Amino acid sequence: MTRLVEPISHIYYGHFAPDYRYRFSDGQHIRFQQKESNRLDIVHYMTVALCDEKLHLAPIGSSPQNILDIGAGTGIWCCQMGDDYPSAQILGVDLSAIRNTKHVTPENVKFEIDDIESDWTFIDSFDYIHCRYMYAAIRDWPKLVERCFNHLTPGCWAEFQDFDVPWYSDDGTYDTESSLGRWYKLFYKATRQHGRELSPGPKLEGWVRGAGFTDVVVKKMRVPVGRWPKDPKLKTVGTWNLLQVIEGMEGFSMALFSRVLGWSPDAIQAFVAEVVKDLRNPKMHAQFDLYIVYGRKPETSK
Repeated sequence: MTRLVEPISHIYYGHFAPDYRYRFSDGQHIRFQQKESNRLDIVHYMTVALCDEKLHLAPIGSSPQNILDIGAGTGIWCCQMGDDYPSAQILGVDLSAIRNTKHVTPENVKFEIDDIESDWTFIDSFDYIHCRYMYAAIRDWPKLVERCFNHLTPGCWAEFQDFDVPWYSDDGTYDTESSLGRWYKLFYKATRQHGRELSPGPKLEGWVRGAGFTDVVVKKMRVPVGRWPKDPKLKTVGTWNLLQVIEGMEGFSMALFSRVLGWSPDAIQAFVAEVVKDLRNPKMHAQFDLYIVYGRKPETSK
């Protein structure tokens, strides 16, 4: 099933407006909500392309009844799952109301604004829990994974998809002392000072097994940045990825660099401009990794 609803070239040439705001949990706003909404949709298309047009990899069967999506973002995953699984009731939860209204919401899909790290007020059990792209957002990952385990129906699955953010290249074209390399080091520093895990991907397996899941499957996928791969699928993935990184670079940087590192907005914007130059360099063959980890709650669990 092809899920890329718009050609990449159309998105490159002016489809996305630059004016938006993004809401953080403390109520502070910076510019960028509409742009962030569009970026999150791009990340969705990128991931689905990487996963051979699949919305999930866990074997959830043909008729799950209750599905939870943690960090629902624009709602695009929930809406597509609602179409694919009409028998299911799907709940998408996010801290912010950044839904993209262009997505038609099926009748079996609903959304709630809530902090997933606070006490859950949802139903007691789900047939499938999906958690994607919560890097730099979660304070206590083991607790979150354990909570997912506790709210699963025995015999059912949870799936976690997240990044290992350090960038690298196989041919030495990614320079850790470049503007992009320095940006990553600063972003990592600020994220750690803010008490968040920037690269949960490699740790997901340990957290999932530690929570009591069985039949655990781990998949590690390379995610290129740019159109440099020769493989057609990876070229598509890399094109989406380059776009979403450029679209989000100022938003990624502004709050953390200003609030945690003490940079001025002007200094951040000037630095981001240099980073974007590096990103647009076709000779740089950068990439990072995505981990997809899913496991099943035993039929009989403690």
